[in-house]
Amino acid sequence: MIQQPHDKFAKQFLEELLAPLGEVRTNREVTDEARFVDVLFSPTPTSATNAETLGLLGRIAVLNTTLLEPFRNQPSKTEVRNCLQKLFTVIADAQRKANREDTTIAENDLARLWILAPSASKALLKAFGATLDLENWIEGIYFLPEGIRTAIVAINKLPPTPETLWFRLLGRGKVQRKAVEELVALPPSDLVRRNVLEIIYRWRISVMAQTELTKDDQELIMNLTQAYQEARAAAVQEGVEQGVQQGVQQERRQVVENLLRFRFGSVDEELAGVVDSLLQLTPEEFTPLCLQLSREELLARFDSHR
Repeated sequence: MIQQPHDKFAKQFLEELLAPLGEVRTNREVTDEARFVDVLFSPTPTSATNAETLGLLGRIAVLNTTLLEPFRNQPSKTEVRNCLQKLFTVIADAQRKANREDTTIAENDLARLWILAPSASKALLKAFGATLDLENWIEGIYFLPEGIRTAIVAINKLPPTPETLWFRLLGRGKVQRKAVEELVALPPSDLVRRNVLEIIYRWRISVMAQTELTKDDQELIMNLTQAYQEARAAAVQEGVEQGVQQGVQQERRQVVENLLRFRFGSVDEELAGVVDSLLQLTPEEFTPLCLQLSREELLARFDSHR
């Protein structure tokens, strides 16, 4: 099963945050035809003790068995229905197990599905009858009818508070950039901060190393720059980036060539001649140059350095 960089990051990120609270299973296969839940979390009796540190994510996680389905773009109606199928299969499995053990499961103990979307249009929310519950929950969380046990979290509508930070890191555009700034501003002694920065570091590298970059990829690279720099600086300071340092030139060359290939279709002899000059710059410097300058501007700018 092929995982896109955002899917891989989201699963690692949520697993990192939730692991201290209970059992986390990613790519959990459910019965029926083969389906995989992105993140399936089961709280332990002591989960509530540490849940407050995760804000809204912690509150959601300790309610009961939780299915988390993160999306990089707004999900389609079909994708929402696919998520609902996974939920109903998980619930059916739990009920069959209870029947075999001659026990019952209270309605409130059944699994819940949380669809994490960067945004959710009025049309999408209306199609599934999703509404706010501001008496009990904050802005941005839209609940489907009670019996469906599902909510759509519209990340761009969440208030920008510490409580929502971990969800906003999965957002897009300004929402994600601000969340990255808040993450970097946390105390360096914060263990969750350090671990999440390391995951973001790997996420950014995996995106930049792709052979074809979309506009969405470019936006993501820019959004994650500050966290990338912070994670790398910390790794160097701690002396644990030796392996990264050894391969950094090769990694950067691949990234530069991929960026040029994305812009101009191929890297011919003339463009190959400016790669070494671009490599003298930091990723934060060469990325916008590769994405914004024309071929002629690149050749003219770096011709004197060759």
